[in-house]
Amino acid sequence: MSNAVEKAYAEIRDAILTGYFQPGAHLKEDELAKRIGVSRTPIREALRRLNAEGSVRFLRNHGAFVADWTMEEIREIFDLRGVLEGYAAERAAQRCQPADVARLRHLAEEMIALEAAGTADARARIAEANGEFHRIIIQSAGTQRLGSMMAQVVELPLVLRTFHRYSPEALRRSLHHHLEIVAAMEVRDGAWAGSVMRSHIAAAWHAIESGSLEDDLRAAAE
Repeated sequence: MSNAVEKAYAEIRDAILTGYFQPGAHLKEDELAKRIGVSRTPIREALRRLNAEGSVRFLRNHGAFVADWTMEEIREIFDLRGVLEGYAAERAAQRCQPADVARLRHLAEEMIALEAAGTADARARIAEANGEFHRIIIQSAGTQRLGSMMAQVVELPLVLRTFHRYSPEALRRSLHHHLEIVAAMEVRDGAWAGSVMRSHIAAAWHAIESGSLEDDLRAAAE
């Protein structure tokens, strides 16, 4: 059973993150079972896990749906991220181990190289590296409570999906913020690291907001 649950969880999660299942899509257990090749029981358990992570929402008497967020909800999430991750960066700059700082620099440089290469999977790979970058900083802050708060506030599927809305210019600016955060970590300057992280999160919100406006304008013109 556990292998079937893991298979169902991984395939549904990947389909959500890649946009195959769009926000608001109805996730029907029987259709998912046929698609993945497992029974409905592991599908049900996988959907519960995804619900706990924030990627799926259950509507009473209607079943499971891919989670959707209003722009106001997204704004709230990024406001909270700025507060919490700014604080995490301040603490991490004082506590980060040399190996972790080296890993942060490697990830920052890798993301810039991926953006420059411009391959079809570049943004997906950047999103993965970006996730690891931010996780290292939160872990290096050295407070379990902060990690728990971040898990409640930051809904990973939302962050990964909206990452693909960045314009090329906004993406390049975001990736260079990472390098400046690493520079602050290397000299253990918490105030600098926290300030850049807060600016980084604020810029992310505006990139997403601008992308949403552009989508609305295109839809209106069609």
